[in-house]
Amino acid sequence: MSFSKNSSQQMGAGITAALLAISSVAAGLASSSALASETRSAQKAKAVAQPVSTSESKAGATFRFNPEAVIPYSPKLIKGKLANGLTYYIQKNSKPEQKVEMRLVVNAGSVLEDEDQQGLAHFTEHMAFNGSRHFKKNELVSFLESIGVKFGADLNAYTGFDETVYILPIPTDKPENFEKGMMVLADWASGLRFDAEEIEKERGVVLEEARLGKGAGERLRQQTLPKILHGSKYAERLPIGKEETIQTFKYEALKRFYADWYRPNLMAVVVVGDIDPQKAKAAIEKHFSDLKNPRHQRVRPQVSLPLKNLDDAVVAVDKEANLSSVSIAQARFLQPNDGKFGSYRQRRIDHFVNVMLAERLRELSQTANPPFLGASSGLGGLVGDYQEVSAVATIGKAGVKVAIEALVGENKRAAQFGFTAQELQRAKLNSLRNLENSYNERDKTQSGTLAAEFIRNFLQGEAIPGIEAEYRFHKEIVNGISLEEVNQYAKRILSTDVPELVIYQGSDKPDHPLPDSSSLKAMVKEAEAKEVQAREEKRLSADLFPVPPKAGKIVGVAHDKVLGTTTWTLSNGVKVVLKKTDFKSDQILLSASRPGGTAIFSDQDYLQARYATSVVGTMGVKDLTPSEITKVLAGKIANVSTSFSENAEGVSGNSNNNDVESMLQILHLVLTQPRRDEDLFKSFVNRQMEALKNQMASPSAVFQEQLLQATFPPHPRAPSMVKPEQIASLDLDKMLAIYRQRFSSAHGYTFFIVGSFEEEKLKPLVETYLASLPADPLQLEVIDRGVRPNKGVVIKDVFAGKEAQSLVSIQFHGEAKMTPKQRMDFSAMGEVLQLRMTAKMREELGAVYSPNISRTLRRQPYQGYAVILTLPCGPENVDKLVNSSFELIAALKAAPPTEEELRKVKENWIKNYRESIKTNQFWLNSLRNAQQTGDDPHELLNFESRVAQVSTKDVQAAAQTYLDSSNYIQVVLYPENYKAGVSRSK
Repeated sequence: MSFSKNSSQQMGAGITAALLAISSVAAGLASSSALASETRSAQKAKAVAQPVSTSESKAGATFRFNPEAVIPYSPKLIKGKLANGLTYYIQKNSKPEQKVEMRLVVNAGSVLEDEDQQGLAHFTEHMAFNGSRHFKKNELVSFLESIGVKFGADLNAYTGFDETVYILPIPTDKPENFEKGMMVLADWASGLRFDAEEIEKERGVVLEEARLGKGAGERLRQQTLPKILHGSKYAERLPIGKEETIQTFKYEALKRFYADWYRPNLMAVVVVGDIDPQKAKAAIEKHFSDLKNPRHQRVRPQVSLPLKNLDDAVVAVDKEANLSSVSIAQARFLQPNDGKFGSYRQRRIDHFVNVMLAERLRELSQTANPPFLGASSGLGGLVGDYQEVSAVATIGKAGVKVAIEALVGENKRAAQFGFTAQELQRAKLNSLRNLENSYNERDKTQSGTLAAEFIRNFLQGEAIPGIEAEYRFHKEIVNGISLEEVNQYAKRILSTDVPELVIYQGSDKPDHPLPDSSSLKAMVKEAEAKEVQAREEKRLSADLFPVPPKAGKIVGVAHDKVLGTTTWTLSNGVKVVLKKTDFKSDQILLSASRPGGTAIFSDQDYLQARYATSVVGTMGVKDLTPSEITKVLAGKIANVSTSFSENAEGVSGNSNNNDVESMLQILHLVLTQPRRDEDLFKSFVNRQMEALKNQMASPSAVFQEQLLQATFPPHPRAPSMVKPEQIASLDLDKMLAIYRQRFSSAHGYTFFIVGSFEEEKLKPLVETYLASLPADPLQLEVIDRGVRPNKGVVIKDVFAGKEAQSLVSIQFHGEAKMTPKQRMDFSAMGEVLQLRMTAKMREELGAVYSPNISRTLRRQPYQGYAVILTLPCGPENVDKLVNSSFELIAALKAAPPTEEELRKVKENWIKNYRESIKTNQFWLNSLRNAQQTGDDPHELLNFESRVAQVSTKDVQAAAQTYLDSSNYIQVVLYPENYKAGVSRSK
């Protein structure tokens, strides 16, 4: 169950919002999208005040809006250019301590590739980790690991259509680390080796990365993208490139891309962190001043996109698609961000239109018979500096026509009648609260967040005034935006007097009638011709508690000076553990857990219990729906959710200092006044059933189902894929009864509250809203229902999917009571095995892009463990990778890891620990978990000494104990028609 007000949420639209930048890590991570940029618009704001000077725009001065004035840079920032044109950004920032975030930003991506280079912008990024002027192959990786920088979690890079960005976080506890990190950036900029042997190895890695993106989504994209990006080079230069080019390109083509586009006048260096800015500036000058631009420079073109959509409709289907959607793209705008106050103001208007449309569509999705499973509408990023107005809906039980009518109808309603004053007020309050929160945390901002802003400034022109100045002028600008101009703007951009591209994509055999292109266009035209009525705004009480509950008392106080905690015992028996921190200036986190959960209930009621918190969470509290709660809490940060796991149940929340009472009020209502709403229950059931109907069309879902069946023997509580018929069997009254049985009493709860609270302010609120909770006796027990993985060796092959894709899962598991020392040895074993898997399978064999090993430790209802190797690959490489896995495991059992391997693991652990221990989330989770498992919370402070005690022989012993070759489960996915080379372990 979850009720929240998240003021930072922004709903955008854009058909291509999920397209296509390649994000890669030296160790290998799955690709991710970085296409959609910050919302920008072609409409410039009109001047509403007299011009002001630059000095008047500084923090602390009286602000007068001038749309043509350029927003000044933050005074904390050192920004400049070297003589060769390289731009640099430097800012001192102490969060986290003893760490600097370094970036190399190249204003060049796949859209600049020549015909024989398709995919080589991305390939160049890969080669940055395969040898350079100062680092031979593996030396760079080894250096970074030795100082605690881990692949994936720390070291990262991505290639997009228009840019390539390298991400390098460096610990600064040793001065030489920064100097060497700067050397790494300089090598990436101008010193890549491009050794022939490494290029050949990397072909396999990149092809494996490309393989990860194959499937229904890619095949649908191939049908739709030419229409979306018609006539543009963007449609022909996807960052992943073409497989035939990756397989056969000449070395000269790769080196040519690097020579043409990796040049100082297209680069920026970003340095943000716990470092002397003048030393950073000197280091940049030392390492980058000698870089030369080519004598005959190629012009960096600005690739264009047609400003009008095709007046067309496309139907794209695939048998492996499990959900269907319809999208309607309308107006397009080209608006490079000029960094002026007018542009900033316009983006606020864009944002307001988007969030108000999102609110309306969300309410539609929560009706008893929703027109769609989910939807969004508004102005969003397309590619580059292009924006597009579009609406998209996931098709549900109601079908395509109803979804289109709902999308078009809401856009038309907004265009014809505008938004209400209440809607805009809520949007403004949330925007102001979001920025106020950032302002309050201005001294706690993470260096990575600032680095990302500077990158956007270099690539997209985003203003970087600093939060102090932005907080001041943001308030003035937002308060000066009128309802009339927002409605006039919405009317203009939501107009249908432009060519519209309508796209249906999804399953080739949906439950609803499959449209053709002509019927799609006809549906849109019919919907546009329909009359709509103005929206009525329901009046809501702003007071969640007109009459506060009868307060209890704090009857006992205890202090733990070592942990810095205070424990209050309340008059109802509930305990509250407080830890006041200064990690964040305005953040309060709350969590409570106790024994219980779904195991308390019989097998017959297990499914009802499993869904109880989810269903009750869709219906609201008291007389308020979730949407109405969001409206009541506009401008506030107050989130609360309940959880129901196998052996535990609990409640969690977060807020800030001003809104902590609202959080506690919602918490009280969530536990004592859950709301019954038949329509919202039906809406939940209908949406869930529709979402699950075609889930098995996806090969990954087939694999997951078979994996679970191979892992667990038949048992009513064994983990399994949820089926539509199970959702149909949910009983609202039974789930409400289960929820009330467990959550109406606070008996046995210990609430942990961590953050920036003032104890004296918090005390009466705790007495009012927590000490007043009912606490009737309740069964608090961890019950073991006997669910265990299969023992022995289980091997299963699964055949599904058209693409030449395989997935290997090898799981070692068992029951074991571990001491804290043994748990640490177990974790170190997994980390060492991950290092070796990456080195062998990716770097040496080139047979997998992202080999992964995950570990789980179970403490309740029994003590057990699992080590899971996950290897996405080509079917031809399955046997090679399975054999390699067992060889690596055998080697770790036979001999301890090297001291250097273990040192790398320890460095990363300690680095992460020193950062994490200065966060509220760390303390909240650690204190709650220690209470739940019975561990000594004081051990949190001894982490580094315990790390020091782990030896290489301990790691070897852990491998011998927990990687039992007589007890594992191996499941392999093959393409549906693949019959040869079926894998078996050795």
